[in-house]
Amino acid sequence: MAGAEVMQVEVAYARPDRQLILPVEVPKGATIEQAIRLSGILEHFPEIDLEKQAVGIFGKLKKLDTPLREGDRVEIYRPLIADPKEVRKQRAAAGKRMKKGGGDL
Repeated sequence: MAGAEVMQVEVAYARPDRQLILPVEVPKGATIEQAIRLSGILEHFPEIDLEKQAVGIFGKLKKLDTPLREGDRVEIYRPLIADPKEVRKQRAAAGKRMKKGGGDL
């Protein structure tokens, strides 16, 4: 990107078996989506679907058209396997509760 003003960002994605953080040089004013596409991470993880998966910067959810700043880390989030609220409901229904101190000895 010679001649244009550029900045450095990172693009990250993780699966249980593998994670990848790619440094990428993008033009100033680039969006999250542009950084993802320029990084080449979609070739490493073809299962990524930007239409469905959430993205963010440093753990905060953002939209694909969010402009980036120097040093940002773009994160692509995997869908949840199980809804945490539903898991808690199932545990409660099974009678498994967390014990809170103060029990009789």
